[in-house]
Amino acid sequence: MTQLNNHNVGKLGSPIGTPLYDRSTVTPGIVHIGVGGFHRAHQAMYLDALMNQGLALDWGVVGVGVMPGDKRMQQALAAQDHLYTLVVKHPDGEYAPRVIGSMVDYLFAPEDSEAVIEQMADPAIRIVSLTVTEGGYNFHPVTGEFNLENPQVCDDLAHPEKPSTSFGLVVEALVRRRERGIAPFTVMSCDNIQGNGDVAKRMFTAYARARDSQLGEWLAAEVAFPNAMVDRITPVTAQADIDELAHRFGIEDAWPVVCEPFTQWVLEDHFPLGRPPVEQAGVQVVEDVEPYELMKLRLLNASHQALTYFGYLAGYRYAHEVCQDPLFVDFLLGYMREEGSPTLAPVPGVDLETYRLTLIERFANPEIKDTLARLCAESSDRIPKWLVPVIHHQLAHGGEVKRSAAVVASWARYAEGIDEQGAPIEIVDRLKDTLTAIAAENRTRPSAFIDNRELFGDLADHPRFHEAYVQTLNSLHKLGARVTLQALVASKGTL
Repeated sequence: MTQLNNHNVGKLGSPIGTPLYDRSTVTPGIVHIGVGGFHRAHQAMYLDALMNQGLALDWGVVGVGVMPGDKRMQQALAAQDHLYTLVVKHPDGEYAPRVIGSMVDYLFAPEDSEAVIEQMADPAIRIVSLTVTEGGYNFHPVTGEFNLENPQVCDDLAHPEKPSTSFGLVVEALVRRRERGIAPFTVMSCDNIQGNGDVAKRMFTAYARARDSQLGEWLAAEVAFPNAMVDRITPVTAQADIDELAHRFGIEDAWPVVCEPFTQWVLEDHFPLGRPPVEQAGVQVVEDVEPYELMKLRLLNASHQALTYFGYLAGYRYAHEVCQDPLFVDFLLGYMREEGSPTLAPVPGVDLETYRLTLIERFANPEIKDTLARLCAESSDRIPKWLVPVIHHQLAHGGEVKRSAAVVASWARYAEGIDEQGAPIEIVDRLKDTLTAIAAENRTRPSAFIDNRELFGDLADHPRFHEAYVQTLNSLHKLGARVTLQALVASKGTL
């Protein structure tokens, strides 16, 4: 067994890919907030690929954790000199391991926010990137306004020199750069939000403006926030993944990452201080990201929501199980073809039918073992951003909404916290208490869930959506998930 670190990485034999560059020559150029599995399977991987070509050696990543649970990640990576193994799992059972070396340090903000701020204030840092999840942008799901009542935000505004949120940390670093005559870094969002750069700009500007109105105006005028679309299915690392890596390849890695073969990154080219030549690692650098991001959000991300609640209620626990079931495949393709795709403008270079079928193949990869529990988590941050815009568009244009309404109904049924066998469901959501309390009324007041205007706006007021939603919810209670889906598929979306 070989413990992963700088000293031992050269001892790893074939077929393990290892850094082809001297890591001692890599210097920081990027600070990344939110070092989860996705960042390590995606952005850090692209940078490592560039470094293997002898490029971007001045674009090393300094990771930053802002959540209490990130301490464990910091400790695990520090013990391995910030190396980790990325395992690409192919549908035929092939495992392709590769050691990633593009991360050079990891800072834990709750213990030393000053170190994080000063790292970002360093002139060498030209990009601060983010994967803080959909909920990390602190905006209202309907109004889109920044939540100034968030207790952490209030505390940061009261003590801006000792912040705890990503907003407080980034803005304080920008303040110091401005005071020192250093040009502002670019803030690059890599989260699944429509117009993620635009959203990040609004949120960080709102925080800065609340701190000082002139600071907010300066930030809005001077800091770049490029949009991006990112894609790679990356399940949460399980102990089985750690054990499998040790068994198959003899690597002792405390926190490897597993992912699918597919990867995509579409990036708006707006980096005043420069950027790595990511196009040489396969990134699509474009003028307008929106067609690509809407395609991904409304087909891939919304389809994950379409399969996960129905799948869980039907007794499945993994995405690949659901997408190897023809009934679910028919339902998903019906949603994508009849409801998701009509909301999209043409996507340059993409055939949508090929894309839709590729999504089914990706979801059905048995090696990924993406859990439905992961896909069901934080639904209150996902459904309003990924599916509700589809429903609004379809209602406005006379299009079908019955499958989308069914997905919302399946979420409402899932939020009741009891499956069809009477076993408890562990709801993971920032609004868990509110959602479960409302869902408890589903049987006596079927529209209770969609009457929540904080999540759904005025959708409950639209008769076509309301009728389709209530029909599906009643069927889920009376007949169960599978029979409900059979009826929806057989009738092409109606019950």
